[in-house]
Amino acid sequence: MNILTFDIEEWFHILDNDSTKTESEWSNYERRLDANMDRIFSVLEQRQLTATFFCLGWVAREYPHVIKNIVKAGHEVATHSDQHQLAYMQTPAEFREDLKRSIHSLEELTSEKIRSYRAPGFSIKKENKWAFDALIEEGIELDCSVFPAARAHGGFAEFGQQTPSLIKMDSGTLKAFPINTKEILGRHIIFSGGGYFRLIPYPLIRAFAQSSQYIMTYFHPRDFDADQPVIRELSRFRKFKSYYGLKGAQHKLERLLDDFDFISLAKADQLIDWNDVPVIDL
Repeated sequence: MNILTFDIEEWFHILDNDSTKTESEWSNYERRLDANMDRIFSVLEQRQLTATFFCLGWVAREYPHVIKNIVKAGHEVATHSDQHQLAYMQTPAEFREDLKRSIHSLEELTSEKIRSYRAPGFSIKKENKWAFDALIEEGIELDCSVFPAARAHGGFAEFGQQTPSLIKMDSGTLKAFPINTKEILGRHIIFSGGGYFRLIPYPLIRAFAQSSQYIMTYFHPRDFDADQPVIRELSRFRKFKSYYGLKGAQHKLERLLDDFDFISLAKADQLIDWNDVPVIDL
């Protein structure tokens, strides 16, 4: 089962960096989302593929036509938070308010229930697992926030599963679609999105994909924008992570979509027998 998802945010929505941290800083940067979305729409339309788009509530308010175009093309809209903040840097009240605002902004445009969520930077981890209770209580049914390995912006290695699972909380149950990894020399390697996808040569990505029964992708519009400006305040390492491989990323994506079959998160939810998946009691 290969699931195709995109995190819809602007190119300057870079986490853990003061010059791009909040909405007050975002006005300092040019807008590039329209052209980047057109690129993604074209790639999917050529292949008649349907994907899930995790969208910021901020995007819904600043680019309502983008959300409407996602729906018009037959894709699924989900939430990626409202203000693109790391979940573990928020209080429970701040997290819930951000979530509610994103759901409201997206549902106003789609006229459909928002069922799925992905935290910015996969930033739900053991220390802030209370976020799952907030998701359940605010009507979210599917979560794609678990990164079951060590990670700069979080990581939930203790989760213990890399396939669809049920998260059991005091408030109820949540369907979880964690990111998948490949274990190489004792290390868990991610290959299905973001900087990892841009860094790893395609033949290796293809080999990893061929040996995986489950793949959860997570691409961003900026991943395919080779002409985006460089944010000068980033460290040398962060610049490498943010800008390496941009020129070849779209071709890589096209090869991946041509070599393997992909479905949306909503379709995957329909195909899974949820009575026969691991249950994670948190």
